[in-house]
Amino acid sequence: MKLLHIDSSALGANSVTRQLTAAVVAEARKRDRDLVVEYRDLEAEPICHLSGGSFTGADAGERADAERTMQQFLEADVIVVGAPMYNFTIPSKLKAWIDRIAVAGKTFRYTESGPVGLAGDKRVVVAIGSGGLHAGGPSDFIEPYLRTLFGFLGITQIEFVRAEGVAMSPRHRSEAIDRALAEVSERCAAAA
Repeated sequence: MKLLHIDSSALGANSVTRQLTAAVVAEARKRDRDLVVEYRDLEAEPICHLSGGSFTGADAGERADAERTMQQFLEADVIVVGAPMYNFTIPSKLKAWIDRIAVAGKTFRYTESGPVGLAGDKRVVVAIGSGGLHAGGPSDFIEPYLRTLFGFLGITQIEFVRAEGVAMSPRHRSEAIDRALAEVSERCAAAA
């Protein structure tokens, strides 16, 4: 089995989502000793945002990176995504990655009956970290967006792990991370 691990937080060692994605990957490694993990840190290795030149393939380097990004995604059985909340949404670096994997003819196609996802048969685990409390509320744009996006690509196995309220106080941060890590362990134990 092949797992693609995507981190997008700008906070390095202080990142909640990096801690959560690392825990998900560690649990996956415990269950599958032969697991192949490919890692992409979008902060350290950003993807170009789409431009007019992106669509024409004018830049050979950008075109090669876009193809590599697509291949990483298509070859993965499991995708683990760190999605911190920045101003109510995902980091633009993560959006740039999404723009490279949501490609007509590769991961979805349009038909007379509507769009059809071509990237099914994958499992996606998204780790969300936020300074405030947003889950299920009107300011929760991340989960509905990513659920819609991956669903559009044909992926139905989508799980979310959250650590919320991490900016409210040191106690809130610690408790939120502990709850999210416990959830990761419980879900992995149930899946075994």
